[in-house]
Amino acid sequence: MSEAASSTYKVRFDENNQEFSIIGSMRPQYVEELDSCIRLMETSIAKVKGTVYVNVKRLVRLNNLAFHVLANLLVKACAERPDLKISVITSSVVGWSTRKFSALREISPNIVIEQYDSAFYPGQTFLEEGGFIPVLRTQTKMTWQHEKAILPQHGMREGLTIADICCGIGDFAVLLHKEFQPARLVALDHSKSSLAYARKVAADFGIQGIEYIYGDASEMLLDEGQFDFVTCRHSLQVFDRPELILRELYRICKPGGRVYITNEKNSHCLGEPRAESIQWTYNEVAKLWAHFNMDIELGPKSRRYMTEAGFEDIRIESFMVTNLDGDPQNFADIIQSWEDVYAGQMSVQRGDSAEFNEKFRRGFQDHIFAALHPKGYAGWPVWVASGRKPQ
Repeated sequence: MSEAASSTYKVRFDENNQEFSIIGSMRPQYVEELDSCIRLMETSIAKVKGTVYVNVKRLVRLNNLAFHVLANLLVKACAERPDLKISVITSSVVGWSTRKFSALREISPNIVIEQYDSAFYPGQTFLEEGGFIPVLRTQTKMTWQHEKAILPQHGMREGLTIADICCGIGDFAVLLHKEFQPARLVALDHSKSSLAYARKVAADFGIQGIEYIYGDASEMLLDEGQFDFVTCRHSLQVFDRPELILRELYRICKPGGRVYITNEKNSHCLGEPRAESIQWTYNEVAKLWAHFNMDIELGPKSRRYMTEAGFEDIRIESFMVTNLDGDPQNFADIIQSWEDVYAGQMSVQRGDSAEFNEKFRRGFQDHIFAALHPKGYAGWPVWVASGRKPQ
């Protein structure tokens, strides 16, 4: 790994991945201020065979002088080496970068622009549908009565600086704000529609003090080591590379602070009566998610992921959300929404047969039957894990 830095930006080259990264704000007044960056980029490109990746996902500012220097260097490299391919990796979070660097495609056919997060969030479109929002709120309402008691056992208390990453529609952040009165609360998500809804809910409830931020959880534009407590709920299971999210959660957490995550193991959903049909359907749910590079079985794997991310004092437990946690119809509504998304969208997109889908749907309906049966029991398990960032 080779690096160079100024007071406002860092550049580094990872030879194993052939990736040159620029992080921070690059706004020089004179070309000479970029000398160390230029030298590192030139020597890095000289070592590369095939494709070199230029990662600007966390380049938050770039003036015209710096852009022209970088652009000329990349175009020149392609002209001198026709065998060389350059892939510029941008992010939708820094919207201008895709537009600006796309101009290079017209100059050199060997330069391509890839918007990284368009492929990184394979399940996001399934979970952003407007009709799913009321169900997400119901889910949080039912899990909160468990988590409210569990959170203090994992280090939550009043007056902390908190980040809620992948905050979704923001209802959990609102509950944290009301219950634990943080000194600061940042809520970040990659969905603009979810954040818009979250801001509306906070305004409707008259809540001030939650900072809503649009951002990529795997490449956050947040300074490192600034939060006492970082939460990320039901989200690692949605991403095809959860270790990248955990790396960022670790980075923004203060030394001695804690990161708190929740995830599921859907194949452990249960119900009586009609247990066999229910079990079959949720085993198939796990396979369906895996088809879309998501892991709804991640819950019990949390300890391994947190250990590999470098956390210590890892605490893990599970709780069961059931039809007895208040109104059984709330539980039934959650299951109906799962059927609508999993059987109505994901299974169809995978190309499953009508016969499969009929049996698939029957398991969800049997779960609802168990939830609403006067003698029935229905459950949905959630795993909680937290780890401390070493001092």
